[in-house]
Amino acid sequence: MICWVLYDIRNDNARSKIAKACEKSGLYRVQYSVFLGSIEANEKDTLQLQIEDLMNEDHDSVYIFPMSKDELQTCALLGQAFDKKMITDEVKAMFL
Repeated sequence: MICWVLYDIRNDNARSKIAKACEKSGLYRVQYSVFLGSIEANEKDTLQLQIEDLMNEDHDSVYIFPMSKDELQTCALLGQAFDKKMITDEVKAMFL
């Protein structure tokens, strides 16, 4: 599945650790606090648990949005948008 992770984290240390967890899960940073990528359901669940451990639920917010590749293709990308092709499994396989 394709997964978006968007966050607003106050603590610098927690924010850095969450960004690293997203990258370790294979997600790509598309904006400073937005990650996107192809991820398996169990990896998404693991990432969610890691993020929950790092965030302060009273002050922070994190959104995890799963979507299909077809739904991603219907997204409107305006301005300096990322390349949708970088998120598909086909392109990732070419780099391995």
